[in-house]
Amino acid sequence: MALSDTLTTLAERAKAAEDHASQAAAQSREQLRADVERARKDAQAQAAKLQESARGTEAKMSQWWAEMQQNWREHTAKVSNDIQARKQEHDVARAARAADRAEADANAAIEFALAAVEEAEYAVLDARLARVEADEKSSKG
Repeated sequence: MALSDTLTTLAERAKAAEDHASQAAAQSREQLRADVERARKDAQAQAAKLQESARGTEAKMSQWWAEMQQNWREHTAKVSNDIQARKQEHDVARAARAADRAEADANAAIEFALAAVEEAEYAVLDARLARVEADEKSSKG
């Protein structure tokens, strides 16, 4: 898939996430639980896809990106574990604190995703420039 196509997919997925979040306010608890489970499975599938993709391109990928992917895998595993742990909490005050933490985590994830989108745009443009420069040099030589 071309880099620009991947960015298009990213934009479409971000819009779908926005739509799901907007719809969540009107959903019942059961609907939200189902959506949470779907989102968890989707996130795990995407993390697995990222890991598989990284295996195939590690030799070409910079060390920084390889470490970033590893950190992301560790982060998603921790978030999943934290969510499972929160499900065990029954005390009202603890549940409220857990909700506050979950909202803070969601905000942090959104900010991270925004930074990742900016970094992705930079990387795509830089990759395109590198390809143009390589093509120019090969046509001269």
